[in-house]
Amino acid sequence: MTAEVALEVREAGDSDTPAVEAVVEGAFGEKGAAVNDVMARLRGVEDMAVELVAVEDGEVVGCVALSRAWLDARERLVDVLVLSPLAVAPAAQGRGIGTALLAAVPDVAERLGAPLVFLEGSPAYYGPRGWQAASAHGLDRPSPRIPEPACQVLLLGGHEPWMTGRLVYPDAWWRLDLVGLRDPDLAAIEAQLAD
Repeated sequence: MTAEVALEVREAGDSDTPAVEAVVEGAFGEKGAAVNDVMARLRGVEDMAVELVAVEDGEVVGCVALSRAWLDARERLVDVLVLSPLAVAPAAQGRGIGTALLAAVPDVAERLGAPLVFLEGSPAYYGPRGWQAASAHGLDRPSPRIPEPACQVLLLGGHEPWMTGRLVYPDAWWRLDLVGLRDPDLAAIEAQLAD
């Protein structure tokens, strides 16, 4: 009989950065270095709002980051958050670690005063975990290279009906060309969505 290891989700500290980078590289493969680069840039200009880590038996096995962004609403710019990346070490995938990290996001985002949290991702994964298509709420994706169903939002307590408009990412995402997809990946996803 093996003892079950408890999973702890907590805010990351500076000392967690190497472990977070290793998890991201393991989860994202060849794109991991670029994702870590954008995270480093976001930390450097204070656009990173918070990073959470999932720890099992003293080892970081997952992470999620929330960075600052804006909603360009008709009335005014609204401070919002973007969730990216969500990463789980390959050996730890399939055990609910990503779900546990996502479950911690609403409380953290509410504490930070965000009315909305956006992400780019699979509706099949995020939908059952409370995320909805942004377009269903009058929210526009920052680029047409993000398939419409992939631009998703989590509405929080501070959300008001007038908060509609386009999501605006911080500069670091654009400089590293990490907004949406490029061909041939974009064409493949669009073909799947058309089926």
